[in-house]
Amino acid sequence: MSEQTMNKQDDLFRFIDRDTIQSEKITAPRYSYWASVFRVFFRKKINIALIGLFILLIVSSFLIPVFCPYVPFENVTDARTYHLNPKAAMDYFGGFSMKWLFGTGAQGNSIFYGIWASARTSVVLAVICAAINMVIGIILGAVWGYSKRFDQVMLVIYNIIANVPYILLISVLVYIIGAGFWSFVFALTVTGWLGIAYFFRTQVLIIRDREYSLASRCLGTPIPRMISKNILPFLTSVIVTLLATELPSYISMEVFLSYIGVGLSADVASLGRMIQEAQSAFLIYPWEFWPPVAIAAAITIILYVLGQNLADASDPRTHM
Repeated sequence: MSEQTMNKQDDLFRFIDRDTIQSEKITAPRYSYWASVFRVFFRKKINIALIGLFILLIVSSFLIPVFCPYVPFENVTDARTYHLNPKAAMDYFGGFSMKWLFGTGAQGNSIFYGIWASARTSVVLAVICAAINMVIGIILGAVWGYSKRFDQVMLVIYNIIANVPYILLISVLVYIIGAGFWSFVFALTVTGWLGIAYFFRTQVLIIRDREYSLASRCLGTPIPRMISKNILPFLTSVIVTLLATELPSYISMEVFLSYIGVGLSADVASLGRMIQEAQSAFLIYPWEFWPPVAIAAAITIILYVLGQNLADASDPRTHM
């Protein structure tokens, strides 16, 4: 065999020593669950468009009230500014201005500035309520599904509170403690976590007796560790799905309760209150009614669609 042929064989083959540690290593690309989730999520172009629109709405909700504060009663002494359509408002106040893009309200207030101040209130309220209810509901629901003693107590509490209409309970609490922002947050969260906890209790009951959980229990693994390592990772898509419905539901709840006069106090800008104040004359002054309705609907629908798509992407079965 020629020397050239032997050199070619050396290039094609090489000796591997008997290293047991190296033999256990698998040559494969590193897998990241969340990287895979966002890859599936951003595969849909509609999600990118909705995220862009949502960021625009959120930035407008938080920046416009900072640089252009909303004063609902700034023109209350001038009756000529009441119920002006956009063209009439711009003519009266001296030309084109974003402030009068949607005209004026019943007290000569700027509808445009009022919408963004109200949207900020609704978004902040929804995030705070969702964070409180989700954290308490997930933790207590996981313990509820694992502990039989805790299950007996919580089932009695749940059966009592669940038979009281949620709207009625919130209304009574608001009337008792007042209609401020934090009072409204308390009313929405004092029992709002209970339904979430019951839902997670059911999910935990389904998967707690699988083989790996039984093995962990036999090895003496503490319950908190079993919940955090064995249960919650398998409920990621369920958590995202529930969050997708919780966030828009609080915005809808605030709008509805403020619309019927049970929500936030009059000194807090609110989409529901704007709609409630304009609903009696929405046929005569439609520019006062439809813009807050459109913004509330847009935020709610975008949150719901993005949440559902993220929940679908977080399902491991979509990564195959």
